[in-house]
Amino acid sequence: MSTGELLSIEPIELKFPFELKKQISCSLQLSNKTNDYVAFKVKTTNPKKYCVRPNTGVVLPRSTCDIIVTMQAQKEAPSDMQCKDKFLLQSVKVNNGVIAKDITAEMFNKEAGHIVEECKLRVLYVSPPQPPSPVPEGSEEGSSPRGSVSDNGNANGAEFATAIKASTERIETQDKSVEMSAEQQISFPQLGFAWFNFVLHCVSDEEARALISKLTEEKNIAIQQNNKLHQELPVQKLLCKIAVLGARIAISEGTPEA
Repeated sequence: MSTGELLSIEPIELKFPFELKKQISCSLQLSNKTNDYVAFKVKTTNPKKYCVRPNTGVVLPRSTCDIIVTMQAQKEAPSDMQCKDKFLLQSVKVNNGVIAKDITAEMFNKEAGHIVEECKLRVLYVSPPQPPSPVPEGSEEGSSPRGSVSDNGNANGAEFATAIKASTERIETQDKSVEMSAEQQISFPQLGFAWFNFVLHCVSDEEARALISKLTEEKNIAIQQNNKLHQELPVQKLLCKIAVLGARIAISEGTPEA
């Protein structure tokens, strides 16, 4: 932090996580330490490379102002990753009620007798933040079998999606088994109580609750279809026997006597 009589500036170095062909921004915060209005102006040695918003403004008494400095996308990186660009922040007391559009270059003219504070800021290139490396499942000793479920009950997205897909396929298999045979029972415990326990840990998620509701509805429909087939089966057997008996009677009546 740079502290003058008028403004405190944080930070005093502009650090850009350098990446090729990518626009990068960093911020400055100006804090007015006085009971007066303070005007500021930001200059740079390379104005085509940077965009400063706002580059001029007024910081009200005992208040702060944030400045965003954006570096345009660079096509190539310097060989030593060193940047020679610099910024200069000038500040001066102004009359109460002054706003940004009232600021003129004359206000920062030292030769005109104005007391102007100046702070030089240098630019640094730093390495971009690296994404955290994934932790292999089961790498920690004594880890719980439900390692994919966090303390607040939210499941890991990838494992949750895999479990949903696998369970959906099992349900479709059960539905097809009802259509193939009326005597085949649907064994919903095979759906996996372990999976349901997994989902129960995720009931805080609306999608999980909706999935459980859908699975329950599909299970009930499948059971109803199975029961209906079982009810229709005796009737079909009876109709078949009647048809066979009728055919035998017709054959016997149509046979000529010897």
